[in-house]
Amino acid sequence: MSIKVKTIQPTDAAAWDTFVYEHPQGTIYHLCGWSNVIKKTYGHKTYYLMAIKVDLEQQNYELSAICHRMNSNQVLGILPLVHLKHFLFGNSLISIPFFDIGGILAEDIEVETALLSEAAILAQKLKVDNIELRHTQPLERLANSSQLIADSSKSSPSSFPFRQGRIEISQFHQETEKTKRSTKSCQTRERFLTIVTKSHKVRMLLELPESSEVLMKSFKSKLRSQIKKPLKEGLKNKIGGLELLDDFYHVFLANMRDLGSPVHSKKLIRNVIASFPENAKIVVIYQDNQPLACSVIVGFKDTLENPWASALRKYSRLSPNMLLYWSMLEYASDNGFKYFDFGRSSPDEGTYKFKQQWGAEPSPLHWHYISLDGQPVNDDTSEKSKFDKAIQYWQKLPVPVTKIIGPMIRKYIGL
Repeated sequence: MSIKVKTIQPTDAAAWDTFVYEHPQGTIYHLCGWSNVIKKTYGHKTYYLMAIKVDLEQQNYELSAICHRMNSNQVLGILPLVHLKHFLFGNSLISIPFFDIGGILAEDIEVETALLSEAAILAQKLKVDNIELRHTQPLERLANSSQLIADSSKSSPSSFPFRQGRIEISQFHQETEKTKRSTKSCQTRERFLTIVTKSHKVRMLLELPESSEVLMKSFKSKLRSQIKKPLKEGLKNKIGGLELLDDFYHVFLANMRDLGSPVHSKKLIRNVIASFPENAKIVVIYQDNQPLACSVIVGFKDTLENPWASALRKYSRLSPNMLLYWSMLEYASDNGFKYFDFGRSSPDEGTYKFKQQWGAEPSPLHWHYISLDGQPVNDDTSEKSKFDKAIQYWQKLPVPVTKIIGPMIRKYIGL
């Protein structure tokens, strides 16, 4: 048996998603539907790579002929990649942008390596600066590697164009001058790929009991009082679909401006809800008919996740945020989910402590950065001062202005 890697076609969607459901580390962000969501919303090109097994008697068949007869049992691994390219924000292949999780799902290290190899070859063809893979568990192939070498003359991922580097990162080798091809021969061209794995961010996970009633009783009295306060003020929640989109975006837009961050397009939220109607819901907290806080929740397997949440600052005295998070936890507990994912945080910062008070525990994220341009991966802290000034300017813009220009910028920011 050999391993072949292909870019999926529409007919491969069922086999792809079946593999995601069956893989123990498969998440909702691995489903192939995100490719359409991102392309429809922002127009980014996507490259969804699938590793399949090919029997010895199939070796002489064209890959297209083999794949035509493919079923889910042939899938050995997947890697969803999205190409973000902008002169200011960089040129990267990311798995996947805008969310905390993505990366490779593979049956073993051999398949993992085949997908990494094909990704490196693709990255060189696209002339990207780096590949970014977002994982809850570190990739075995990259866990102990500071450097790898990619040989772009290798056409088959199974030939292992990755191998352990033998020099320090500071001695990074620049790519050799592009060789000229002739009809008779082609010289080998290889370059070093610098690997950096960052685990400075965590996802905050809360293990849930069998019901929201049991969950409420597990909270300290102070937290229970904070949840009851907005209820005493007459605030109520609604959980639904696209009928709540306008109210969601009203709050989301204003809150992102106040935070100094460009807002996602309303179209993105619409496409998420429309593409995953059984998995994704909108939660809105109201005072009478006025939306004060909102979130999106997406459920998959045993986990309910919260990719976006916002609240209007001017109503903070009513504590709509507390009712918002209780509404999500109540929904998760009463709908059979075992875990609630509060999302990404930096340890000991404000959002981390807010999530911690609900009983959430940190679980490290492992984001692998593979640099192809010979430059070290930017450290988030080194960029902070530059963005502090941009945040201050953004916070002064009128909300209607941020609605227009925000998505034009946000589409190129992978975080």
